[in-house]
Amino acid sequence: MTDMTEITPPSALPARLRALLAGLCLAPGLALSAGTGQIFVSNEKDDSLTLIRADTRQVTGTQAQCKRPRHLQLSPDRSRLYVACSDDHRIDVIDVASRKTVDTLSVGEDPELFDLSPDGKSLYVSNEDDALLSAFDVASGRKLFEVEVGEEPEGVKASADGKHVYVTSEVANMVHVIDVATRKLVKNIQVGNRPRRFALTPDGKELWVSNELGASVSVIRTDHLTVAQTIEFAPKGLRIDNITPVGIIMSADGKRAYVGLGRANHVAVVDTASKRATDYILVGKRAWGLGLTRDNRLLYVVNGLSDDVSVVDTASNKAIATIRVGRVPHSVVIDD
Repeated sequence: MTDMTEITPPSALPARLRALLAGLCLAPGLALSAGTGQIFVSNEKDDSLTLIRADTRQVTGTQAQCKRPRHLQLSPDRSRLYVACSDDHRIDVIDVASRKTVDTLSVGEDPELFDLSPDGKSLYVSNEDDALLSAFDVASGRKLFEVEVGEEPEGVKASADGKHVYVTSEVANMVHVIDVATRKLVKNIQVGNRPRRFALTPDGKELWVSNELGASVSVIRTDHLTVAQTIEFAPKGLRIDNITPVGIIMSADGKRAYVGLGRANHVAVVDTASKRATDYILVGKRAWGLGLTRDNRLLYVVNGLSDDVSVVDTASNKAIATIRVGRVPHSVVIDD
């Protein structure tokens, strides 16, 4: 295992700000401090996180973490990194500045994906083996409630206003809508075959759902909770059964969506106004998790079967670098 190289934050002030803001709800429009300049990649088979310098794109170390780390997510103030530890049945909480684990949340069997409420106070996690959506208080670790959903739940997304939580069921081909106030399932929405992940448009009006075995994305209107449109992918020269969309992310201005097409080894670039794929970017094997820099100039693509990360220039839609990471990387988070 490689020793980690210490990365100095841009200045002491941002670090103090991150500490003061930890656990607080950020007011809308509040400017965030500069990040640590670190990129984190979870490696399922190595039980580790790979650390990368954002400015040089060089690997600075590998951090042993937990058994089968998967989904990664920053807290709203970017001071904490949450890690789904699937085979340890917990969520690790890492202080981003020090890279030390400062807390753990016991969240039930086999957590893979989760989401934080907009204020960062609640955490919602899918328990795949138990067909449950579970909610936890972040500060105390106390379970708030659980709701039965369809078999093999995976994707989890809190609505922009925090009133609903959306959950995919891979077996039922549904998105389940849970009312946070009543703690009840209020709607089932039929989508494509084997739905996996979510992305919300910046205005919160559309919820995009990747359908892994449907080679498509379902676009749900959040006001009516109905599917408004289905976007299909068909890169030239590829068989339909190799087009397996999973990871999905929106640009900050909401004009573009990027969809990792899994075994197709491409990322689809989608114009959100026309709902059409405008380009396909060749990356590594099994394009999976996605991350954008805050200026949206670079897209990082986790390639689960080539054990690397592709760095894509979003102006040219070309991969400009490849970074070797651990075995079977799952997710990427950029603290720039």
